[in-house]
Amino acid sequence: MSKKNKELEKEQAEAEAAKVAKNSLPAADAKKQADKRKKPDKNKKPNIFVRMGRKIKETFSELKRVTWPSFGKALKATGVVLVIVLIFTVIVTGINYGLSELLDLMTTGIE
Repeated sequence: MSKKNKELEKEQAEAEAAKVAKNSLPAADAKKQADKRKKPDKNKKPNIFVRMGRKIKETFSELKRVTWPSFGKALKATGVVLVIVLIFTVIVTGINYGLSELLDLMTTGIE
């Protein structure tokens, strides 16, 4: 009896393995075919005008979400920037003048 049971179990296992193998082959083939169909779509980009249109649409959408400063705040920030630029211009001009005078002294010598 035990030999018969073992043989029956062996046959059932082989039948199940054959079923799984039979079912997995078409599934694998279907998967490969689906991958082949998806790849060209993935690499294909929309034309330049569609992409530009999307980018412009995104830009305007972002600009709607921006919180703009009031005129007073913008004027004050502009003034601060101009003062800082003026200060650095004076500093750089002073250094330039000092170095040019030093160069003149070195090249002409003390008279």
